[in-house]
Amino acid sequence: MRCQEDRIDRRKFHYSEPDYTRPVLNISDYFAQRFKNKLTFLYGKARVENIYPELERILKVYYAHKTPMMLEWEKNFDPENRFTECDAILITYGDLIKTPNQKPLRTLSQLSETYLRNVINTLHILPFFPSSSDRGFAVMDFEEVDPNLGTWDDILELKKDFKLMFDGVFNHVSSKSRWFQEFLNQNPQFLDFFVVFSTKQQLSPDQLRLIVRPRTTPILTEFNTLNGKRLVWTTFSQDQIDLNYHNPHVLLKMIEILLTYVRRGADIIRLDAVTYLWEELGTSCVHLEQTHTIIKLFRDILNAVAPHVAIITETNVPHQENIRYFGNGRDEAQMVYNFALPPLVLHSFQTENAKKLTEWAATLKKPSDEATFFNFLDSHDGVGVMAVQGILTQEEIDLMALRVVEHGGYISYKANPDGSLSPYELNITWFSAINNEDSDEPMEIQVSRYIASRAIALVLMGVPGIYLHGFLGSKNDADLVIEEKSTRSINRKTLNKKELLRSLENPQTTTYHVTRKLVRLIEIRKRQRAFHPNSPQKILKIADEVFCVIRYTQDHKEIILTLTNVSSKRIALNIKLEEWGILGNHHWRDLLSKRAFKTEANHLSLVINPYEILWLKALNGKFRILD
Repeated sequence: MRCQEDRIDRRKFHYSEPDYTRPVLNISDYFAQRFKNKLTFLYGKARVENIYPELERILKVYYAHKTPMMLEWEKNFDPENRFTECDAILITYGDLIKTPNQKPLRTLSQLSETYLRNVINTLHILPFFPSSSDRGFAVMDFEEVDPNLGTWDDILELKKDFKLMFDGVFNHVSSKSRWFQEFLNQNPQFLDFFVVFSTKQQLSPDQLRLIVRPRTTPILTEFNTLNGKRLVWTTFSQDQIDLNYHNPHVLLKMIEILLTYVRRGADIIRLDAVTYLWEELGTSCVHLEQTHTIIKLFRDILNAVAPHVAIITETNVPHQENIRYFGNGRDEAQMVYNFALPPLVLHSFQTENAKKLTEWAATLKKPSDEATFFNFLDSHDGVGVMAVQGILTQEEIDLMALRVVEHGGYISYKANPDGSLSPYELNITWFSAINNEDSDEPMEIQVSRYIASRAIALVLMGVPGIYLHGFLGSKNDADLVIEEKSTRSINRKTLNKKELLRSLENPQTTTYHVTRKLVRLIEIRKRQRAFHPNSPQKILKIADEVFCVIRYTQDHKEIILTLTNVSSKRIALNIKLEEWGILGNHHWRDLLSKRAFKTEANHLSLVINPYEILWLKALNGKFRILD
């Protein structure tokens, strides 16, 4: 099968030590000029002469780790098929599943090999580095694996069956990191690694009002250093110290770490919180051109020495700003988190009305044949709502948040420039967001509603991703919120392997039914070329209660009409296909239920049950569709 043929043992792509007996990397004039242009924009022409030789050295060292197998494989690498219908990404912490007397990464490897390898082809292991807080996102050492989780050998073992996504937490470091400790010791090499002020007055009220932040904590945190008190820039928390990219040595060090991750097995690098990478007083300090330029430089570097590795940007911001991180579709991120999707799907099921989701989805355009969306619904954090500003009204956002609270969830707020607070993120498991676990609804209805919501992320153009607790249909863990004093902990329960295996085999549990239905959907999806990220899509507006997407191959040989009922009603549909550019009469078969349907006089009439999913595939061979 096509998806099986794509598997390759990428563990053998790199040597553990560089081989300097071979010719060194020859950087082409094309890439050299691209590198220099971006460095000039960031630091000025005069400084590039000192910066570029070090960049060149870093790339040559990385290249010396590449094996002949990798060099040969790269010759046939096709960036337009970097992602295919075979791709599905599972998001998990390295220690969400534990078993006594075994390192969690080893447990994850064993469980994944048994239950996931034929369904999921990519694992996103959330930060597995030594950390002091924020569940791994306050990194103390970028180049080591947290010994409580395992070793680099355990990471490499996962490569046997999966492609891997690593986190590039490049915006900040832990206050306990060696770099920041050297700053506190006033080591001259590290004095300019961070954004530092002597007094609060250096940041004026007018400048402060312009700065956009995702937190309510003070932006400057005071620390005692060898030479007295200093105030440092902390976008996220007092334990997360922003790096100063005005210093080119910081950028060069992060490029070295980027390539270390590639060498250690990363196929995708997730740029965490990259929105805030570059600080410039007198601006909002988000989405600055310097930030976009750094991402484009990362892209150029990977294109030059590791073209199979993709960049994905994590930017929980309004949708139009979010998709700017595609650049022109070929020069920045190959994937962006589709942040508007989760709140719009949640809003659709809360209101039993998909109109807003349909209208937004109709605006989605393929950025290029080399870039696509990452379609997710839940994550380790929660459901971000920033992306739907301007899509949903503030009243709709507030009502959505209140319903989440009614379902046992929490609201995280951000500080606005005027000093007010507004919802930033909804902390809740996806199952509990979609279903009220205190209701007396039968499990069958709750599972059907849940699977219907997840199907939407599977049919839209892009690559689907699912958080481990979403894959299992986990419910809120209120006890962990109290224990860890963090509302995000509601969706981060650590599972005992033995108990999880029992749930997976027990028909009385939601986990049993959710995982089986999701596995079946993904397995069916993987067999359809129409679900390739580059396959076109059309969004049909046929009924407020039904979300409808047509996916078809570029050669017009395969077409799939997907219908998802977001309501508790039974909906009769009469779809006039000619109005949507689909010409001719066709026989259709539902890929899920195997039921047959027929178009008559360009009309397709059917009834869709509450929370039902239909994936209707045309059986007549090549069809006519007007783009």
